[in-house]
Amino acid sequence: MERIKHAVEKARRLHADSMAGSMDGGMPVQRPRNIIASNSDIGTVHYRHTRVVPLAAEHLEQQRIIGHDKSHPASPAFDLLRTQVLQKMDENGWRTLAVTSPNAEAGKTTVAINLAMSIAHQTQKTAMLVDFDLRKPRVSEYLGLPEHLSLNDVLDGSASVPEALVNPDLPRLVVLPTQRPLAHPAEILSSAKIDNLIAELREYYDTRIVIFDLPPLLNTDDAIAVLPKIDCVLLVVGEGMSSKREI
Repeated sequence: MERIKHAVEKARRLHADSMAGSMDGGMPVQRPRNIIASNSDIGTVHYRHTRVVPLAAEHLEQQRIIGHDKSHPASPAFDLLRTQVLQKMDENGWRTLAVTSPNAEAGKTTVAINLAMSIAHQTQKTAMLVDFDLRKPRVSEYLGLPEHLSLNDVLDGSASVPEALVNPDLPRLVVLPTQRPLAHPAEILSSAKIDNLIAELREYYDTRIVIFDLPPLLNTDDAIAVLPKIDCVLLVVGEGMSSKREI
């Protein structure tokens, strides 16, 4: 674990140096103009170009996605998590959050989706969920989104971010899914293109919380490659699935 800590610290220093030097490499930062919202009230958000995809309640229930349903008995647990997370983020001026786990199958994607939905229920915030698990992207599958433009197309230059965004028929929530696994994910996540993408997603709306679903920490170096670029991390631990040493 010490090696991971040192690797993250080193990557953070390198990232700070590169960002201080210039922002002209990789993907240019373009501000999306697909959302209209009142400056004084973000309770009502109208989507002009973002695809709105109604979700199937039965499918969501099968995937343990309940954050959209305030009447669900498990909904208060995610609201409590939301409040704790947002308080800490507001205290520090943070707007980007990584969700990861020590090992696979701990439920990190389920937590990321439900937390994003819970945040979207607050009229003072908007939420964006980005699938950065480039080896095993699951956000689209869990939500039941149809095949369409996604982060894959943004990264290869065939689509813009606004074109790839999806509103899952829940006000104040947009999703940037990854539809297909990508080769060399660690190299992609450490690239200037991802630097600029994160900056674009973070800086456009000061009320937006951007949640990145990352791969598990101990399986590969993918998460370590991108963590220094994100403000804070929520670690999801499956009961009985990780040792104290792994955590």
